[in-house]
Amino acid sequence: MERGAHALTPDEFESMANETGALIMDVRENTEFVEGFIPNSIFIGIDGGFAPWVGALVPDIQQEILIVAPEGREEETVMRLARVGYDNAIGYLNGGFPAWKAAGKEVDSIDVIDTTTFAERWKSGQAEKVLDVRKPGEFTGEHLDKAKSLPLDFLNLQMEEINRDQEYYLHCRTGYRSTVAASILKARGFDKLVNVIGNFDDFAAAGLPLTDYVCPSTLVKS
Repeated sequence: MERGAHALTPDEFESMANETGALIMDVRENTEFVEGFIPNSIFIGIDGGFAPWVGALVPDIQQEILIVAPEGREEETVMRLARVGYDNAIGYLNGGFPAWKAAGKEVDSIDVIDTTTFAERWKSGQAEKVLDVRKPGEFTGEHLDKAKSLPLDFLNLQMEEINRDQEYYLHCRTGYRSTVAASILKARGFDKLVNVIGNFDDFAAAGLPLTDYVCPSTLVKS
């Protein structure tokens, strides 16, 4: 806790990231993250399924981690990481992302659209490649016609299935998981990403073609 809850100025934070190769984990709201974040940082929101997603997406529990958190929630983040075995947090950005931005540091972002805009682009043929990052059971139950299943749980294993030169539209059920996926892909050099934030149920209301709904309880386990 003492090491992880160490406040770092933007300059110190940047130097430590460059010197250690630490993973920069941003735990703010996904709507805040997409508007601006430290380049190469990974989003896993503290108010989502934080611990399970950290465990699924950060395979090395010895990984050094630098934290970008909402002000006042830095120690909580360190503690929640430690509870699931990630004891190598090495500090947090004092003042959070606003301090980074105020210091004139480099900022990255992800293109974001709502379900209405996505529906318009899909119907016009602009949204040719769609990645559904929900769980396999959710995808099987119902999904957008022609969408590709790329579950967030297995993103690190299936990343080779997508093309860095192709534009992709990512969605999940609400926008949390698609933001996590977009942040990981962005950090790995995928720049042509559009994150769709909105409720999956809105797809049908917008007139998008969905496969027939299959109740999960009727799916046959292999």
